[in-house]
Amino acid sequence: MSFEKITLEVTKLAKAAGEFMLAELKHFDSTRIEHKYGENFNLVSYVDKETETRLVEGLSGLIPGSGFITEEGTVEQAKDQDLVWVIDPLDGTTNFLHAYPQFCTSIGLLQGGKPVAGVIYEPFRDEMYYTWKGGGAWMNKQQLVVSKVSEIRHSLLACGFPSRQNQKTDAYMDMILKITRESHGFRRIGSAALDLAYTARGWFEGYFEYNINSWDIAAGVLLVEEAGGKVTDMKGGDSYLANGEIISSNGLVHDELVRMIRESLGE
Repeated sequence: MSFEKITLEVTKLAKAAGEFMLAELKHFDSTRIEHKYGENFNLVSYVDKETETRLVEGLSGLIPGSGFITEEGTVEQAKDQDLVWVIDPLDGTTNFLHAYPQFCTSIGLLQGGKPVAGVIYEPFRDEMYYTWKGGGAWMNKQQLVVSKVSEIRHSLLACGFPSRQNQKTDAYMDMILKITRESHGFRRIGSAALDLAYTARGWFEGYFEYNINSWDIAAGVLLVEEAGGKVTDMKGGDSYLANGEIISSNGLVHDELVRMIRESLGE
């Protein structure tokens, strides 16, 4: 099985998904928005669901018998398959609903629970990010390399904000303020997949978030690693897909970032 060939086929599906999103955005029906779990901030639209359905259909034909982990649950979720697609059909749904142009499709492929291929397509910029294990990281045929900044004090960072209150929330927000003062600041895009893509291309030196889902990051983590960066959980381990927390970086600032985060969260 050639993960390179599979990845290139996935880019075609991602491109079609992005074109569908842009077409729907022109006449989007805002009355067809749902709130997941009754939460005002947790939105889903018919565009998310239809995009996911189309992707599942296309991906099923690429690797018959493969499993799926998807945000919208339009297909039976993976059980014990070795090869599993992890899909966020529209990462940045809230941005999309407000016609804010930073959203994307994210498609990762896991083998034995480890990322082996990933595609992220940002339709407004017509930028296709793609990678496969050992094949480097790419954007529109341009090879990506992480930034060479070696200190947090010279770094531009990205993060996500916690939507749900828990025992870490206050400490997390205090930590963001602290690191803001010791760096070039933060950008909060509203799409974890794009945060990772922008880290891979060298725009950000690092990105972190907790309460994150596997479909948000499955494609992007391999992109960062293949661009020369590093990805861990907040303890510096490799359980980022399972633990719901992630730190990604250019590798050069990683240890410093992990230390600052752990100290701030009291870990």
